[in-house]
This record gives sequence, C-alpha cells and structure tokens, in this order.
Amino acid sequence: MKKLILLTLLPISVFSFSGIESPWVSLLDPELSQWDTYLSYRHQTNYNGNEPLDSKGNIIEPIGLNPNGYDVFTVSEKEEVPTLKVSGKIYGCLISKKEYENYHLKLKVKWGTKKWTPRKDKLKDSGILYHSIGPMGAEYWRSWMLSQEFQIMEGHMGDYWGQANSAIDIRAYMPEGVMNPVADPRPEFIGVGFGEQAGGYCMRSENAEKPHGEWNTLELICYDGKSLHLVNGKIVMILKKSRYFENGKSIPMTKGKIQIQSEAAEVFFKEINIRTLESLPEQYLRYF
Repeated sequence: MKKLILLTLLPISVFSFSGIESPWVSLLDPELSQWDTYLSYRHQTNYNGNEPLDSKGNIIEPIGLNPNGYDVFTVSEKEEVPTLKVSGKIYGCLISKKEYENYHLKLKVKWGTKKWTPRKDKLKDSGILYHSIGPMGAEYWRSWMLSQEFQIMEGHMGDYWGQANSAIDIRAYMPEGVMNPVADPRPEFIGVGFGEQAGGYCMRSENAEKPHGEWNTLELICYDGKSLHLVNGKIVMILKKSRYFENGKSIPMTKGKIQIQSEAAEVFFKEINIRTLESLPEQYLRYF
C-alpha cells in the first residue's frame, strides 16, 4: 500500500517502470541556442555522390557551418510552444552542441506542403541522426556526420539508414533479391550498414504515421549501444551493437551529437525534449 501512495506522488515527467529518471529537458527555444547549423548544397537531380561542380568544372564548396541569411531552420512562436520549421531548400542539418549518451529523445513532427529539387517527384524526407561523430559531409550527400539514422519519410517513419561507415544489428528479416530487410520483433538480429550483407537500409515494421497534416510523436531510446525507434507509441525497430568501421576495425558507437536533417522537403518539429537514462527502461528489456 505504501508503494502505491509513493507512485501517485511522483511527477509523470520523471517516472518510469525502471525507477526515477532525469527530468525532461527542452532542446528547442526561439534562438536555437542549443544547436549549430550546417548547410551543404542545393543538390540537383543529376547528383552522383561526387563533389558538385560549377559550369566551368570547378569544385563548389559547401555553404558551411552557421551561415547567415539562409533561413533554412527557423523557429516560430505563433503556436502555444515554439515550432521549428525546416524549409528543406538546401541540404544540411541542425547539430546539437552537446553530445548525448544513454537517453530518451521525444519530439513531435508533421509535414509541410513544399518539396524541392531533387525530391519534387519523391516522398517528403527528413531524419534524426544520432550518435553523430566526426566531420560534416561524411556520407553520400556530403551533408551529414557519420551517424545512425531514424528516418522521417512519408510512409517510412522509423526506417533505418546507416550514414557513412556506420552499422548496427536489427531484429529484421534477411532480404532476398531486390528486397530490403524488414524490421520485426520476432526474427534474430542481422547486421545492417557499412560492409553488411543486408545492405545499409532497413524498413520499419509497420506504418504508424498519422494522416498528413497531423502531428506525429517520435521517440528514440538509446542505451549502451542499443536503440529503439518508436512512432506514435509503437515500436517499429529494435537495434543493438551500434558501431562504425575504421581501417577495417569495428568500433563501438554509443554517444555523439544529434542532427535534424534538411532534405528537400518542408517539415515542422515541436516539443523536442530529452532526458538521461540510468538504465534501459524495464518494459523494453525483453526486446534484447
């Protein structure tokens, strides 16, 4: 009986089934004071992964870190809480100034209406990149750091992409032929990402996205190299053994910065909150 009385006195924001966790901390304010900005290129439809060239064949340098005057990432206070607008006009990202390890990230996201070259005839796209380390522009689009991706795409919220030379193990069905691996809580873990037979992409287990124009709640839980992708309360991917490769050696990848992508589509974020985890919440232990 005493335990029941104690639980009713605990603030909801700091209670979990595994015990007391750190309080939620907001990562979004009107000045974006907890983030840096990186912009690379206005990519064109003929982009092939090489450094872009101008009409004379000269290499085009990326726009760079914290540029002024582009307004790709802006915060509005017209709603009840600050809302981040990502215009998507230029490839790039917000980059958290701090590194994070063992945490629960929670945010809300919804799509805008605009799309830009080279994705005008493709699905709207963005993403959360976690455990981000190293230099900018390390991957195919020369826009983001070495990292693991929680995909945000129309119909594909919660997919996984390995960025640059990262890899991870995912509970998923091994693909055959032109198929992609598909996440599911029942099969064993398979390697996905750099150097793995299954390739660098895995599809989420189900489409839990809400109708266009509605806010979706995304949660990323990371602890000791394990991670969970949750969309509107549903676990859509179970991952462990986060790593990257350097000189042929596998190196654990369990902490780093968080990036929010600008990827040729208009998208809005709000209520971006994070808290530290002292352990993996008990209700998720069975997935590993």
